[in-house]
Amino acid sequence: MLARHSVAQRRRPQIQQPQLQLGRKHKPDYWLVIWCSALLAIGLIVVYAISPALALTNHVSNNYYVDKQLLAILLSIVAFFVTARIPLKTWRQAYKPLLIIAGLATVLALILPVNPAYPAHRWVRLGSFSFQSVELVKFAGLIWISGFLAQRIDTGSIKSLGKTFRPLLIALLATGVIIAGVQSDLGSTGVLVIMMGTMAFVAGLPMGRIVIIAGIIMIGLVLAISVTPYRRARLETYLHPDSNCQGSGYQACQSLISVGSGGIVGLGLGNSVQAYGYEPEAANDSIFAIYAEKFGFVGTIILLVIFGLFFTRLKSIAERLPDNFSRLLVIGVLAWFSTQALINIGGMIGLLPLKGITLPFISYGGTSVVFSAAAVGLVFQASQYTSYGTPRLTKEDADYKPRDFRDNTLRRASY
Repeated sequence: MLARHSVAQRRRPQIQQPQLQLGRKHKPDYWLVIWCSALLAIGLIVVYAISPALALTNHVSNNYYVDKQLLAILLSIVAFFVTARIPLKTWRQAYKPLLIIAGLATVLALILPVNPAYPAHRWVRLGSFSFQSVELVKFAGLIWISGFLAQRIDTGSIKSLGKTFRPLLIALLATGVIIAGVQSDLGSTGVLVIMMGTMAFVAGLPMGRIVIIAGIIMIGLVLAISVTPYRRARLETYLHPDSNCQGSGYQACQSLISVGSGGIVGLGLGNSVQAYGYEPEAANDSIFAIYAEKFGFVGTIILLVIFGLFFTRLKSIAERLPDNFSRLLVIGVLAWFSTQALINIGGMIGLLPLKGITLPFISYGGTSVVFSAAAVGLVFQASQYTSYGTPRLTKEDADYKPRDFRDNTLRRASY
């Protein structure tokens, strides 16, 4: 469980904030890239294995899905190097243009015609080009919230009702209305809300106000489900997955069949049955179920271990970062990816209601892969500045130890 590394202003203003003994710039965390590359490779292998089935079902060439996924991975490499090279200070200052571009992309998604096969207003479609606007919203929101909370910490106003709580509440309501309401994307809304809530918790927002936000979210969730028939059907399917396997529960039942068919070691790369039109969105939302069918229980455990090592690396980097902005940024990336993976995998095995959300780095889809890699690039850059030292407290501070400098918070990095 993440430690709550708040660096809010002290109750005793006459005492100076303890200063960290910062280490010099050092090598970045290459293990982060290794685990991320492993996930991308697994996703590409699964897409390659099911491409013949997808091509037959959708009447396209056999290499169509593999070629597009390879292009997405190449673009993600470019995005990674761009975000890893541009200084974090520049990204922090660029939050306004990023938010404006994300807002314009969302407006375009709302006004442009939709694909009859995907009637929700989530994509910007221009000919053969398609772009999912919410992925840019996640990336821009990550940078804005990190900078916003870091500034409130530095000015000692993290607990302020008007300066901190109210703007976060407005952002939360806007996310709910536009993304959950208009775009009908409750899964991405959940990712954004949990990311925002986790960062606010780590920054030191009072627990009472976090509880208020959680209560508002629960009320909004109940309303969102009660007023939309398809969401009510999904909830009923989640509670009784085998009650309507030919109707609203079709995907849930097929996902459980896919996971169960894999057995201990799986059917093998070329022996998938569910990809031939049985499993909806086999390359996107349901790719974990297809993976489990091919690689079985053993392969699933390996995949979960890789995700766990990747998330552990993110947590380790966050704990050793010396400044508020970069620390909150990495915490936000960790909350983003872990929440999205939990929602996707939980839906596939029946632990959570099904949501149309991708599995990070694994699912087919360019927008998700590119912006996920861009977020990892930010973390990779931040990992060059993890602290090798321990905080120095003055003699005056000997009787006071702030909660962000716990014994296990800063320890020597191993590379």
